[in-house]
Amino acid sequence: MSEKKIMVSGIKPSGKITLGNYIGALKNWVDNQDEFENYYFIADLHSVTVRQEPAKLRKQTLDSLALYLACGLDPEKNIIFIQSHVTAHPELSWVLSNMTYMGELNRMTQFKDKSKKNEENLNAGLFTYPVLMAADILLYQADYVPVGEDQKQHLELTRDLASRFNNRYSDTFKVPEPYIPKAGARIMSLQEPTSKMGKSDDNENGVIYITDTPEEIRRKFKRAVTDSVGIVQYNDEQPGIKNLLTIYSVLTKRPIEDIVKDYEGKGYGDFKTDVGEVVIEALNPIREKYEALISDKKYLQSIYQSGAEKAEKIARKTLRKVYKKSGFVPRF
Repeated sequence: MSEKKIMVSGIKPSGKITLGNYIGALKNWVDNQDEFENYYFIADLHSVTVRQEPAKLRKQTLDSLALYLACGLDPEKNIIFIQSHVTAHPELSWVLSNMTYMGELNRMTQFKDKSKKNEENLNAGLFTYPVLMAADILLYQADYVPVGEDQKQHLELTRDLASRFNNRYSDTFKVPEPYIPKAGARIMSLQEPTSKMGKSDDNENGVIYITDTPEEIRRKFKRAVTDSVGIVQYNDEQPGIKNLLTIYSVLTKRPIEDIVKDYEGKGYGDFKTDVGEVVIEALNPIREKYEALISDKKYLQSIYQSGAEKAEKIARKTLRKVYKKSGFVPRF
C-alpha cells in the first residue's frame, strides 16, 4: 500500500491548452509527480455541458492526452486516463446527486456565470456539474485537489458531500483538502490582465497556447497590454506588468524582486520581448514532443487503456462500498 498522499485533478478537452493551464496546473502536476500518488484525467464528460462536435471532441481529447505527456507527465508515475472510460464517475455522481440540495447548487457562482453564456442551452448537466466533480475526486480517496480560486467553491461542496455521506452511512470517503500552489496559480489574459487567461477568450492575442509557434508567441507578447507608469514593478495597480512578472518568475524559478532589479531604468519593450523569449524556451520542447506524440495513435491508445484499467480498479472499490452502504443489492 502506497504511503504517498493522493492527488486528483482533470482538465476539460474543450480547446487548446493554454500557458495559464500549463503554469496553473500541468507544470505543478509534473513537479509533484514523485511526491504524490496522482490520478490525472481528461474531463470529457464535463465538456459536454456545452454542445460539442463529436469528431472535434475526440480529437481534442487525444490532443489533451498528448499534451499531458509532452509536458512531462510520466505514465509510469501517474495514472492518466479519459474520464468517460471509467463509468464509476457518473454512477457515483447519481448517488451523490440525491444527497445534494438544490440550494447548494443554486449558490455556485460558476453556474451563474456559465448560465449567462449558455442561455440557449441551459441544461441540467451544467447545474449538476459540481456533483460530478465531487464524484471525480471522492472515487479515488483524494487527500488533495489542486484548485484555483474559481474552483474553491466546488471543492467545498465535495467536502460537504463526503462528510454528509460519512455521517449518514459511516466513514467511506476521505475529506479532501485544497492544494493551492504558492505562485502562478492564476495567469491572466495578455489583453485583459484583470481576467483569467482562458481557452474561450474572444481575443486570440490575449492567450498563449502551448502549441503556439515562437513567432506567434513573440507577436502576442509584443502586443501585451501594460500601462502608462513605465516602470517594471510588481503591484496590483499594474496588473499587466504583474502578470508578466509572474509568468517570468514561475518559468525561470527566479524571485520576482530579482527580475524587477534587472529592468530598473529599462522600458516595457525590452521586458515584454524577454518574457516572450522565456516562454518560447519553456514551451518549444513541449510543442516538439507533442507533435511527435499526436502522430502515434497506437502509443496514445496504450496509455489511455492502461490508465483506465488502473483507475477502474480503484474507482470500483470505492463504488462497491457506496452501493453496499446505500442499500443496493450486489450483482455478484
